[in-house]
Amino acid sequence: MLSRCIWGQVCCCCGPAPCSLCCSCCPSIKASSGTRVMYTLFHILACAVSCLMLSRTVSEAVRENVPFYSLICEHMQGTQDCDILVGYSAVYRVCFGTACFYLLLAVFLINVKSSQDYRALIQNGFWFLKLLMLIGMCGAAFFIPTESFLHAWHYVGVAGGFSFILIQLVLITAFAHTWNKNWLTGAAEDKRWYLAVLCATLMFYIIASSAFSFMYKYYTHPAGCQLNKALLITNLGLCVFMSFIAVTPCVQLKQPRSGLLQASIISCYVMYLTFSALSSRPPERVEHQGRNMSVCFPIVSKDGQQTEDNVVAIIGATIMYCCVLFACNEASYLAEMFGPFWMIKVYRYEFQKASCCFCCPEEHEEQVFEVDEDNKGGQKVIHNETDRVAYSYSFFHFVFFLASLYVMMTLTNWFSYETAVLETTFTHGSWSTFWVKMSSCWACVVLYLWILLAPLCRSEPETRPKRTRIKVRRSTSPSRGTREDCSVFTSHSL
Repeated sequence: MLSRCIWGQVCCCCGPAPCSLCCSCCPSIKASSGTRVMYTLFHILACAVSCLMLSRTVSEAVRENVPFYSLICEHMQGTQDCDILVGYSAVYRVCFGTACFYLLLAVFLINVKSSQDYRALIQNGFWFLKLLMLIGMCGAAFFIPTESFLHAWHYVGVAGGFSFILIQLVLITAFAHTWNKNWLTGAAEDKRWYLAVLCATLMFYIIASSAFSFMYKYYTHPAGCQLNKALLITNLGLCVFMSFIAVTPCVQLKQPRSGLLQASIISCYVMYLTFSALSSRPPERVEHQGRNMSVCFPIVSKDGQQTEDNVVAIIGATIMYCCVLFACNEASYLAEMFGPFWMIKVYRYEFQKASCCFCCPEEHEEQVFEVDEDNKGGQKVIHNETDRVAYSYSFFHFVFFLASLYVMMTLTNWFSYETAVLETTFTHGSWSTFWVKMSSCWACVVLYLWILLAPLCRSEPETRPKRTRIKVRRSTSPSRGTREDCSVFTSHSL
């Protein structure tokens, strides 16, 4: 059994076999799920390497301990001291290799419809070879001349980063929209779904209000942080305004399934984006009680001074990356279900019944998949893509391409990349990062309000009233002279 499992892992790494674990007690895994997990691990690996290279501590250790560091710098840049192996330049190059890796796969896998396509074998297997390919592309990026590469790649990163932010905003609004629509569909038949809607709505509003209270307490100070206070109050007012618009009679007339549940979800996301923005702004120096201090940090020490803490930074970075992974996987699924215009069609989807798994449209047909029964030494693999792929291969990699650019821009503080270091990216950040995240927050509000109000601007096609026509036919009778025959019929306009 052990030899069979080892052979399976060899086929997975160097052949077309899908990946699985060497543990027969593990539950069965779908081939499509295993593939997405592996590509996600590739991306996590690239992001981890980028974070290490951006760290000031790691940079100093590399300069001191890497053999022939000065020779490498002299060979690449003509000087004995360079930043090509560390700092923002290294992050740009690692993300360049990662982005090119995913973009190449996105182009190669266009229009794959099932696992019977030979390109699907490359998508679902050959993992060790693809890992070597990823490492090789990242390594080759370090030999690109620095003069014009970094500036050009920066503009590409800005475009890709903003595109990924747009996809994230569409997905979160679609998530809230489909959740509300799905559960209200069930409420039409079973009133208990109303209780579920009520509980979920209250939970999200409690989370949003708690987040506001937390930020107002720890991200403001009596002696300063006036911008933080103004933005917190503004965003709270926007959440209240969205909730009011969602239940107005004119919106309910056009969208009967619009309600407070989706408004509460969007309010939570707005508060998260506000938290992310406030965590990324530079510190503010004020004079308070005769002391010159830095304020607007999340943690208050015992003596009343605000001090930074890495816990908040780690939590913010973890939530951010979870949102990135959710966007990459969910967007590829919706692209396969609804086609190229999934960003529009997902809002029009009508559920037939309510369910807890509301993220995905229902599958009306029960499908039977092939299972590897011979794989006795390891985890069983369900081949669920024999007839049709479970997600769009090409769009999956394209979104990961954009995610690589987004992570690159976030780590290097967007427009202040030359001074970026990991130790301050998620605590002090820069004003450019702050305004990018705050703009994303307001864009989310605008997008949700557009979803609510756009149907009001659409005029219904006019229905002309029924018209009755009377047709008179004249006939001549030899005995009675002329006779008039009136026949009445109606015509309907479509």
